[in-house]
Amino acid sequence: MSAPIDDLVASLPAGVVATDPDVVEKYRHDWTRDPHAGTPIAVVRAESTEQVQTTMRWASAHGIPVVPRGAGSGLAGGASAIDDGIVLCLERMRAVEIDPDSRVAVVEPGAFNAEVKAAAAEHGLWYPPDPSSFEICSIGGNIATNAGGLCCVKYGVTTDYVLGLDVVLADGTLLRMGGKRIKDVAGLSLMKLFVGSEGTLGIVTRAVLRLVPAHGARSTLVALFPTSRAAAEAVVAMGRTVRACLVEFMDQRAIEVVDDFLGMGLDRSAGGLLVVQSDAPGPAREVEMAEIERCAQAAGATECYRTDDPDEGESFLVARRAFFPATERLGSLLIEDVGVPVPRLPDLLDGIAAIARRHDTDIPVVAHAGDGNTHPNLIFDGADPAARERAEAAFEEIMTLAIDLGGTITGEHGVGRAKRGSLAAQLGPEVMDVTRRIKEALDPARILNPGAAI
Repeated sequence: MSAPIDDLVASLPAGVVATDPDVVEKYRHDWTRDPHAGTPIAVVRAESTEQVQTTMRWASAHGIPVVPRGAGSGLAGGASAIDDGIVLCLERMRAVEIDPDSRVAVVEPGAFNAEVKAAAAEHGLWYPPDPSSFEICSIGGNIATNAGGLCCVKYGVTTDYVLGLDVVLADGTLLRMGGKRIKDVAGLSLMKLFVGSEGTLGIVTRAVLRLVPAHGARSTLVALFPTSRAAAEAVVAMGRTVRACLVEFMDQRAIEVVDDFLGMGLDRSAGGLLVVQSDAPGPAREVEMAEIERCAQAAGATECYRTDDPDEGESFLVARRAFFPATERLGSLLIEDVGVPVPRLPDLLDGIAAIARRHDTDIPVVAHAGDGNTHPNLIFDGADPAARERAEAAFEEIMTLAIDLGGTITGEHGVGRAKRGSLAAQLGPEVMDVTRRIKEALDPARILNPGAAI
């Protein structure tokens, strides 16, 4: 170990800093398995805000790059390690405290989304943001990427539930922003600057999250369509008249992939599948479900099935949630999450299918269809350079397509390293210039997650 690392090791409790190559290797990648990930000189598994501050002061003094990391479940390469840098992991900071009277959760960044939900449920409360990976993703990572999820079409994304943050800056300065109060417009809205910043501006060490009363009863509709476009047109129609709490889509290839994985007996002939839920109170739920079914049938649904049973309704979501592990077993992946205005969803799905054919690449698609956020997974043989080249070309074309349709290169996964090259095409030079000036003001040495997002 070099002398500076010796200094860092000595300044933190035993076991916090790991330099053993076998341990370090486990922290080089997030879920994207970035082949370009570097090898850090150490991993700091911080246990407190003070230890994060100590690490950042040391890194700032020595000009060492730091990659913040949560649970490692990210899908855009945002936590890929850097050669000769530090991975600062928050997985040991797991405390969750519920204040039922204020209806908030005070949470450390390493706590899983599912743990916050479970703790809130004990008090009859609910934390709505629900990424498909909610059982294995951390709150710190959710905040870093402004994560969404299945029910966000009605209830909003992570930023809508962040009331307070403690953030450590690149030089070790601690900012305390917001709190348990619902309304607060004192000063600039700096807190929102850090939500979705992907660890490039600061490191979240504590969050105050807004909770709502427990989720009410839900009814579920499963609808099958002859084409993806017909399913998407149904989604557009539903959005004009109802506010469903969940609208999820699977194309034909996604149905096949998931059915091969789970053996659920899904209808593999369907061109598209929608799972739609309503949680409207009392008799209003039946009215809303009837309208949802009417929209599906008007768009050409070949089959509709409704249930009020919560367990049966959740079983239909098992297939949707299994999409990522189902595709992962088939080969190497490039993972997209492009989004468009909902009326352009049919065009986006058609365009992705055309790109798949043009580049001879397997691209099954699922979507949080109600808010226009799609998840095409590009599957290819990682040992075949030609296959990788085709997949990478298709990946870039999908992002260009989304931008051309008035959309975004990422709806919830973040830019990370995988999409950084396309960011300027979406934001434009003026916004990129302001973004870089903010980065320069908070991290002038550019040691926080260099190469990601900005």
